Amino acid sequence: MAQSIKYYYDLLSPPSRALWIALKLAKTPFEDCPVALRKREHLTDEYKSINRFQKVPALVDGNFHLSESGAMLRYLAAKNQLTEQLYPTKSLEERAHVDEFLEWQHLNLRLMTLTYFRDAWLFPINGIKPKPKAEHVEKLIKNVEGSLGLLERLWLDNDFLIGKNLTVADLLGASDIEQLKLCQYSINEKQFPKVAKWLERVREAAHPYHDQAHAFLDKKFKEAAKAKI
Repeated sequence: MAQSIKYYYDLLSPPSRALWIALKLAKTPFEDCPVALRKREHLTDEYKSINRFQKVPALVDGNFHLSESGAMLRYLAAKNQLTEQLYPTKSLEERAHVDEFLEWQHLNLRLMTLTYFRDAWLFPINGIKPKPKAEHVEKLIKNVEGSLGLLERLWLDNDFLIGKNLTVADLLGASDIEQLKLCQYSINEKQFPKVAKWLERVREAAHPYHDQAHAFLDKKFKEAAKAKI
């Protein structure tokens, strides 16, 4: 019997969530290897032997070690470990469009959402930096909304990013945006109607794994909302 892939992840990490959901949707067998970022388990020598970059996610397939979510997705697809819908391999054009989004995302959606999340929530809660001043938060939000505007105008002419079906592009993009719940940021449905509807479609198409993967974020978002009342 073939050895299962070992998947190392923390659901606090957007790409970790996206790949976890993709594996679940594809019914791909894998060994569950959670890595607690809050406990700095990714910085241990043991984990360094898994991923030399000491980040999540990562996978181990026998003696083969791999990091970087895009590379992992392509590897899994090439081994028929993802469905054709999630990551097309038969259609060159569809696969190219998925890859196009993954390349675009790094310096747009992911960069802006990550910077906001890092400065407004991650650093303050871990005592690395104080809570940012209001003017800095406004700048962070402006940058995020600039990226959301591009997503609204350039990517959402159909139900999903690459046509009528859910792909890994949707999972990665939506996971980046959902991360902002920890910053108490909600999508303005009037300002970004396509984005808001798309997020709901992604949630429904990835049910029940989307909600399972985002349970911690949803819990913290609701707790903070109640505290404001």
